[in-house]
Amino acid sequence: MLDPDRGLSLTIARVVQRLQGSSLHSQLERQARVSLHKPEIKLESLKEDIKDFLKTSGWEKKLQNAVYSELNVFPLPCHPAAPPEHIKEPLAYMRKAQGSWEKRILKSLNSMCTELSIPLAQKRPVSEQKELLNKWNEMGTDEPDLSLFRPVYAPKDFLEVLMNLRNPNYENGEQPSFRNHLGLIQVPLKVKDISELKEDFSELGLNIGQLGIDDSAQVPPEFFENEHVRVGQKVLAEEDSAAAQQYVRQGCPTALRAELWALILNISNQPEDILYYEQLKSNVIQHDLLVDSLIYKDVKLTASNDDYYFVFEDYLYQVLLCFSRDTSVLEHFTYSSATPPKSYIQAKCDFQVLFLSRTSADSFPLAASYVTRGKLGMEEYAVFYPPNGVIPFHGFSMYVAPLCFLYHEPSKLYQIFREMYVRFFFRLHSISSHPSGIVSLCLLFETLLQTHLPQLFYHLREIGAQPLRISFKWMVRAFSGYLATDQLLLLWDRILGYNSLEILAGCTC
Repeated sequence: MLDPDRGLSLTIARVVQRLQGSSLHSQLERQARVSLHKPEIKLESLKEDIKDFLKTSGWEKKLQNAVYSELNVFPLPCHPAAPPEHIKEPLAYMRKAQGSWEKRILKSLNSMCTELSIPLAQKRPVSEQKELLNKWNEMGTDEPDLSLFRPVYAPKDFLEVLMNLRNPNYENGEQPSFRNHLGLIQVPLKVKDISELKEDFSELGLNIGQLGIDDSAQVPPEFFENEHVRVGQKVLAEEDSAAAQQYVRQGCPTALRAELWALILNISNQPEDILYYEQLKSNVIQHDLLVDSLIYKDVKLTASNDDYYFVFEDYLYQVLLCFSRDTSVLEHFTYSSATPPKSYIQAKCDFQVLFLSRTSADSFPLAASYVTRGKLGMEEYAVFYPPNGVIPFHGFSMYVAPLCFLYHEPSKLYQIFREMYVRFFFRLHSISSHPSGIVSLCLLFETLLQTHLPQLFYHLREIGAQPLRISFKWMVRAFSGYLATDQLLLLWDRILGYNSLEILAGCTC
């Protein structure tokens, strides 16, 4: 067990190290130097005077928000002697299951390459680059032939994998208590009971006002809504991420939601952020990836057919294509059970061709047949594919679609989605024991349903309609596409407010 004082020291050191490499650090240094020329800064009290200046000028608040954001995103430090794989996922059988699932995904992607005789990546011809640039804001009008492409996997495929998860140590033991669990998930993870959920989500109690309920037509606005809006405006004026996170637990007023979410996620859309987005856009223009077609296919199959989201088709392409090129997303793999796939690169004519492999050429014949001899497995020829390490699946675009109602500036929409993904959404399609991971959510849902609605649970089982088979796709998509948008955004308010996905299991019940 890690000593609390030692853990605090490690946390502080990690936050300081991360912030030292950020743009905020250079901005703070610049402001501190500027303050030296101000008459109120005295040499004999230099340190305290600069602190006061940063506080009164608002920079101290920005630093506090950045620290709070780091603490929300990254897990608490493990023991220094813990190996890296334990930081990603402490349970060996979970790591093994995730590795097998990744191999299966990559095999599917390689098979598609073989069948269609196309590379994973190639440079676009100049004419195609110009055409894509000209229609960047109206890509939804393009109708590429995607009939031969198929999603790499769908939620139902992922559920089958989770249903077969077993703890080998537990299988050999004698603990009959867990045998009483009659759901599809058969792993002995600790999930919260109803009393623990009530304590953790106390702000959702019946005695506390909730936006979406207490602002209905039957309740006069002076009883709750007006005061809630006034408090929200005050929170925004204070620019305090922690206060904003606490506030949204009761729901966000529609007019304040975009700003409050950006404050919680510490997104400010600075000029350097806009420039970074433009660089990603340039990468999309220059290079064609196989995953681009998977993104097109997914948008066409899901959001384009949704009554709420079809109008945002152009935004979805812009965000998701840029997301696939964003190497900063790779950082989340330090605390994710997943591992980004590697490709092996070979120069060919005037463009580069990438071939995918997770372990060896024997696993994936496509890689072995196209990469020059000796290069497969050599680290100097290895790159992550796609560059962000995330292979899109059926329904992936629905993580972005609801955000289009809130943000109309592509660069800010992109930043909000990226932050939502690396904080929350990645846990919905990877195998782990984390309390907000999809395995724990499934087990929590089945446990709550079996405990508190046993008649419904057993009735569904008797007629061959396992409850989890019905609800799994809802949780994997965080209910996007299944709830009306206004209700969905109220649900996501609570996800941000509690920094947890556990509420998805409760909503499913």
